[in-house]
Amino acid sequence: MITLASASAARAALLKAAGVGFQVVTSGVDEAAIKYRLVAEGAHPAAVAGTLAESKALAVSAGRPGLVIGADQTLEFGGDLYDKAPNLQAAAERLRTLRGRTHQLHSAVVTARDGRRLWGETVTATLTMRDFSDAFLDAYLTRNADAALWSVGCYALEAEGVQLFERIEGDYFAILGLPMTGLLAHLRAERLVPR
Repeated sequence: MITLASASAARAALLKAAGVGFQVVTSGVDEAAIKYRLVAEGAHPAAVAGTLAESKALAVSAGRPGLVIGADQTLEFGGDLYDKAPNLQAAAERLRTLRGRTHQLHSAVVTARDGRRLWGETVTATLTMRDFSDAFLDAYLTRNADAALWSVGCYALEAEGVQLFERIEGDYFAILGLPMTGLLAHLRAERLVPR
């Protein structure tokens, strides 16, 4: 049995599209408190993603049989960690800040069984936004309000959000929030998906 310890529709869609059978159980982990502590300790944004992914996997696996997948993603710009925008005004401000500049997305995935970490990896992608106009930004946010608020970067790369970019370097699946190739190799090694 495989459990995804995440309420992310994007992560669930990636697993489903790859033919992986799973159930979703949210972790109940206080992500904000963990992030706050890690940032106060000076943790790198990639380490924050890894710790959050592990915390989710361990929390769910402590009370559930089988393999549990935890995942998280952080956005790093100028050495700072960014959270999801709380509203469209903040999303517009975020996209104006990133416009014409380069940022990193750190996507972490960790598996656990019986409250014990089994495997994990963090994959980083580097994305450079184009210098889009304010008119384009306003129209984009009008059409894509939901994506702007559920994605840490305020964009859905798999949809119209791709139009915000001039260059993308890195794993496509990691950008969407779940490094699939490494995860699938691990699931094959665990004999949970066909070899």
